[in-house]
Amino acid sequence: MPAQPLKLKPPTEGHKIVIVEGRLKVPDDPILPIIEGDGIGPDVTKAARRAISASVERAFGGRRRIVWYDVPAGEVAMFKYGELLPPATFDAIREYVVALKGPLTTPIGAGFRSLNVALRQGLDLYANTRPVYWIPGVPSPVKHPERMNIVIFREATEDVYAGIEWEKGSEEAGKLRKFLADELRVKVPEDAGIGLKQISEFKTKRLVRKAIRYAIQNGRRSVALVHKGNIMKYTEGAFRAWGYEVARQEFPKETVTQAEVDRSHGGTPPEGKVVIKDVVADNMFQQLLTRTEDYDVLATPNLNGDYLSDAAAAQIGGLGVAPGANIGDAHALFEPIHGTAPKYAGMDKVNPTAEILAGVMMLEYLGWREAGGTLREAVKKTIAQKIVTYDLARQMEGAKEVKCSEFADAVMRNL
Repeated sequence: MPAQPLKLKPPTEGHKIVIVEGRLKVPDDPILPIIEGDGIGPDVTKAARRAISASVERAFGGRRRIVWYDVPAGEVAMFKYGELLPPATFDAIREYVVALKGPLTTPIGAGFRSLNVALRQGLDLYANTRPVYWIPGVPSPVKHPERMNIVIFREATEDVYAGIEWEKGSEEAGKLRKFLADELRVKVPEDAGIGLKQISEFKTKRLVRKAIRYAIQNGRRSVALVHKGNIMKYTEGAFRAWGYEVARQEFPKETVTQAEVDRSHGGTPPEGKVVIKDVVADNMFQQLLTRTEDYDVLATPNLNGDYLSDAAAAQIGGLGVAPGANIGDAHALFEPIHGTAPKYAGMDKVNPTAEILAGVMMLEYLGWREAGGTLREAVKKTIAQKIVTYDLARQMEGAKEVKCSEFADAVMRNL
């Protein structure tokens, strides 16, 4: 019997967020789609939504509330409706503008492409945004995790994640290999899979523009353009050049280059200026360890940002405490950056901190900073009390190990 197509029924309460001249107009009772996700997704999203709703209640005394709208995607959607990303789910996120999601399964080597990538590309959520900062008390493999406080803006729709590739031995790979040999005198081995890497001026500039605006609006000191332009001169080298161009042409009063600081200001940035600099990607990895405090906002092509965000998260305790967001010109989708950990699915065991902190990012994006700040501080207080899930408890002397749902209960008590 074929799966039935999905038909969603929106909540009867609440109102839509609307976009007016590129800005969000948020009602006091916004309808927000939520994707529970795969594996541990239902556990962490249920914990997070309770904590998020409680923080809104605490901050606004009942004047504001979130109306959650459950929409399916991933393995559950495939089982029930025959599609990993039902059109109705995609349409709901597009219609209601801002959404929260849990982790979704991505296979390795074969099968469907990442649902996260599909959502980013389909909704043009071009800025994968990941704040990385240490919560006091979280075990870390480095001596000074408190020095890490960066925000990574990673381009989310092109580079290798555009998925332009062909399998070894396929007709398409053969055609491309022949064209390269005949027309461009580039020889590709017959047993090679082939992929194309694209980095465009338009998509680079809008990503860097968003990173610089964030730095200006949030009092950040610098924006570093991370690239491998010493080797890939016309893709990643162009990313660097276009990034500097955005700063020079669009933010001349608010920014200054590192070269200008060194040449004309004795190495000390002028007051109120955001410093624009660039770092080769492999050097950036060791800089994150050896000169952590020198970096503030990073703007990167897709793959560099993917690696760097996980490496940075390791310094502040791992992916279990690292939130993320996919943001376009107005639409936004918030998520943890960890995977689905299927062996722990349904056990009410795993750490929901990353999902809760993704909710903090979402609340701040809505303009509800009081609720976001309240929730962030409650998470910090709970961890300081050593009330933590198993992953942190096994590394903390004197910790009280609690379940996923119980951690959310403790956070709510600490609001």
